[in-house]
Amino acid sequence: MYGCARCRKIFGRIGSRFEITSPNNLRLTPDLIVNVMAIYLPSLNLDCSDFPAVETALQHPNGLLAMGGDLQPERILQAYCRGIFPWYGEGDPLLWWSPDPRCVLFPNNIKISRSLKKNRQHKNFTVSFDQAFSQVISACRTSTPNRPSTWINEDMQRAYTQLFTMGYAHSVEVWQDQQLQGGLYGLSIGRIFFGESMFSRAPDASKIALACLCAKLVAADFLLIDCQVTNPHLLSMGAQLLDREKFLNYLQRGITSEHFKSQLGWPSLLTL
Repeated sequence: MYGCARCRKIFGRIGSRFEITSPNNLRLTPDLIVNVMAIYLPSLNLDCSDFPAVETALQHPNGLLAMGGDLQPERILQAYCRGIFPWYGEGDPLLWWSPDPRCVLFPNNIKISRSLKKNRQHKNFTVSFDQAFSQVISACRTSTPNRPSTWINEDMQRAYTQLFTMGYAHSVEVWQDQQLQGGLYGLSIGRIFFGESMFSRAPDASKIALACLCAKLVAADFLLIDCQVTNPHLLSMGAQLLDREKFLNYLQRGITSEHFKSQLGWPSLLTL
């Protein structure tokens, strides 16, 4: 068991991982971080992948549920099936989250702007699926001027790469002149796609990746994409917020023992 009797105390410095955005949309930089209070969290054991009920997650910061454990594939898969995901920064303990409300995108509700349609048609992009997973996750991990730090550390990269070899993690790549210009990756369990991260080196490249992903998910009768936390980029493309109860109902419908491992049947290449 995760053992509430062994709840561990952590302090406000867990905010150091929120330099980009936190599950409750706080935008913090190191000079704004203050140790205002102690937070007591259930601590997971290494020999057991059980999690506390998501209803016990904190409201502030929104969705913080537990700490500790490991990033073994079985634990990660169990977490996602329960509406939980790992998210932590360098120097922080391994933290597990289940925010309420949850940002989701229904694949058939994606919004594609006129400018995006024009770029897709005239910039000679080629989209591939599961052809360069290691390059995509490395690019998502790389700091940029607009993204000075990311939450993807070496342990996270290793864990999701292992899930890729097992057939659960997938990537979408956007190429131009044989150069990788954008992409995304996430987990596919049942009829739910759990989006993890995306990157773009050319205008609209990550949006094109998301649009192509949605087209494939619609064809495969997927219910939704779990975007985890909201941001303007996702909202502009049709993402919306679901309360926890509704989100968990979608997980229950979309993930069954008969269809736990998704069979997406994606083509390897798609020329736009």
